[in-house]
Amino acid sequence: MASAHGATERHRTNESGSDTGASQSDSTAPPSGDERGQEPVKPRKWDEALERPDLDYSDYFPPETGQLPGLTIWTIENFVPVMQDNAVQGYLYEGDCYILLKTFTQDNGLNVDWQIFYWCGKDATMDKLACSAIHAVNLRNMLGAQCRTTREEQGDESDEFLQLFDGELVYVQGGSASGFYSVEDSSYTSRLYRMSGTRTLHFEAVLPATSSLDDGQVFILDAGKSLFVWAGQKSSLMCRQKSRLLAEKMNKNDRKDQSSVFILPTGEGNPEFWKLLGGEPSGEILQRIGDFKPPKPTLYRVVLGHGYLELPQVELPHRKLHHTLLKECDVYILDCTSDVFVWIGRKSPRLVRRAALKLSTELCSMLPRRDGVLVNRILQGTEPLVFKSKFPGWDDVMAVDFTRVPGFGKVMPKLRVDLEGTKSGTKSDTKKTAAKPSAMPKVDMSALFSPRLEPMTDEDAIQLQEDYNIDLAEMKCFVLEGKKFVKLPPHEEGHFYSSDSYVFLCRYYVPRDIEEEEEENDDEIEEELETTVYFWQGHNASQMGWLTFTFSFQKKIEQLIGDQLQVKRIYQQQESPRLLAHFKGKFIIHQGHRRQTSSDETPQPSLFHMRANGSFETTRTVQVPCVPSSLNSEFCYVLRVPFQNGGGIVYAWQGSKASKHHFSLIEDVAKSLREEDFAFQVIPEGKEPENFFWVGLGGRADYPRDAGYMHMSRLFRCSNDKGFFSVSEKCADYCQDDLADDDVMILDSGKEVFVWVGSQASDVERKLGAKSAQVYSNYWLEQGGSKRALRLVHSAKEPLEFTSCFHGWAVRKKSKMP
Repeated sequence: MASAHGATERHRTNESGSDTGASQSDSTAPPSGDERGQEPVKPRKWDEALERPDLDYSDYFPPETGQLPGLTIWTIENFVPVMQDNAVQGYLYEGDCYILLKTFTQDNGLNVDWQIFYWCGKDATMDKLACSAIHAVNLRNMLGAQCRTTREEQGDESDEFLQLFDGELVYVQGGSASGFYSVEDSSYTSRLYRMSGTRTLHFEAVLPATSSLDDGQVFILDAGKSLFVWAGQKSSLMCRQKSRLLAEKMNKNDRKDQSSVFILPTGEGNPEFWKLLGGEPSGEILQRIGDFKPPKPTLYRVVLGHGYLELPQVELPHRKLHHTLLKECDVYILDCTSDVFVWIGRKSPRLVRRAALKLSTELCSMLPRRDGVLVNRILQGTEPLVFKSKFPGWDDVMAVDFTRVPGFGKVMPKLRVDLEGTKSGTKSDTKKTAAKPSAMPKVDMSALFSPRLEPMTDEDAIQLQEDYNIDLAEMKCFVLEGKKFVKLPPHEEGHFYSSDSYVFLCRYYVPRDIEEEEEENDDEIEEELETTVYFWQGHNASQMGWLTFTFSFQKKIEQLIGDQLQVKRIYQQQESPRLLAHFKGKFIIHQGHRRQTSSDETPQPSLFHMRANGSFETTRTVQVPCVPSSLNSEFCYVLRVPFQNGGGIVYAWQGSKASKHHFSLIEDVAKSLREEDFAFQVIPEGKEPENFFWVGLGGRADYPRDAGYMHMSRLFRCSNDKGFFSVSEKCADYCQDDLADDDVMILDSGKEVFVWVGSQASDVERKLGAKSAQVYSNYWLEQGGSKRALRLVHSAKEPLEFTSCFHGWAVRKKSKMP
């Protein structure tokens, strides 16, 4: 049948346009000899027989489209294609769809031909997906092209499509709005919340007015698109810091990072804040109440009885609210006195939902309340943080170490692009990468564009230390001697050696909410304790200490305490603020072992450098090389000079630009380094004696007079260990061990931007790390910062300008950490 059909077609095409050729029997006859000698005529394609409608595409595509060789790109906006400028070709938004027309000449150079693609981003909406396909066909019809329209999807592009950009294709987050609907800004009612609590924060809605502010409390003003954190001067630092973190959590979870968070200076406000509260206060804001405890919330369940509604109170196990009490088939009313919430389960009856809203309104009017109490309707699965905070343990954000959370304030949008190649690479390299879309590395450099975290004041840091020590019941200290841990002598507490290992057994009071019935019998309440064990390992300590602790000493402690331990392994100069607070600034790190000095050795002078990275609570005193170049006017030092015949002298040297809090602290540290037969002397900078001070340092010499890097330095890690290249910022309390040998680090000292290359860093990390440093330097120069020179630094070849940014830099070989 196939051959007969072909003969019929050939017969028909030989006629003069007539479709009435031979009969079916004639068409099946074999061709004659004359016909075999003639050149066969190609059959007409099916689409050539179709009548094309006379459509006008000039509203979408200009008449000159496809006449000149080159690449033309349209993006879909509001259902129609919009031509892109040539300057932005190669940048495709993940939320958009594009039509791409490649016009090229054939081999004879006279006729033009086309390739038509339509590209769909992974986040594109349905209207863009449909319109890109429709208008791609319209473009083909307008040109009369014989080619197909090829669909390309993000991350799965064909080689022909990638060749359009010569390997320079970049994905960018975002895109234009959908044409189906426009998102209207939600309307918000300004709410002012008073924060209270130590371990768990409690919200209490108060009247949004200046008269509600209290100098001893912390408040969060929720204005929808803006979140303000205001703290009185006499408020608790712990509550202040937790409120900041909670405001960030509200922005992330409830507002999807669409709000701006403003951390107002202590006791102050900005014009927008005062405007929302009805104007600035006429006088000073005073502390009117002491420790505030919000009223207990009451939970009701709405029940539909026989022809009437019931509102029974839910019985609370252990007299505490828990989110598991909320069942998806029911509706609940939570009365918090200052707020009333109606929680609606997914499978609850419609009649009960309506009745609950009416009952909640009547409940508000039945009991005396402040003005402005609102009824909040909440659907299951959309609970805001204010509602969750009423249930202990539900999405508790206080387990985070808030002292190391970067960047309070407005969070910049995450910058993520997909690179097929960089300018530093060759075209051949980019083509190889373009040929494998699945191998295209993703780049996250958003940390480079976030502002430097401002440190807390010394007064706030001291208050934070006190808050950390409130719950400390006891602390026992142990040190590894030989093959076992022994109790550390009391006079050695706070002294650490870089070649030793230590164990600190800390027992903390567990804060608890005392019920009203229990408040009458405070003496009978037993304090509950939790145990945390810190294992501290020096830079040069062997791994035997950790093994001894794990297999022997830890089991002995568990048998003695009788409960489960929380073990935290800590390395030198990477201590948590909580552990540092237990030593109240007297955290002294020596070089070597505790028992290394023998009677045959001549005692040598030693120099200790006191420094706080970021804020006062990170104060450490670390032994540094005993040379004049180790001094700096912005720090305090302890110089210990032993005499050959016994005795010696200890100097507490105070730099002229050092912190006033370090002035008094350096004296206490120096006295702890002093032996009984040692003299003691406090020396302000410029009044050094010639006899023993400069002799102990090896002679008078010049030293740095400032440390601008303390106020400007930032350390970034460049790595691809996540499967794509990313840049993350270290906290301000960084140290030498943060330099990962298999990564690339960027250090901004304020004057120079160093690119530190580890010996095991990959080629991708080296190239993109250098590019990231250049992007970082140019960006902050555009933002009004000073010009910084780029400088390449290799591992183990660091210059003094680089090592000065690290506290207690030492030439050492890093031990392998299991």
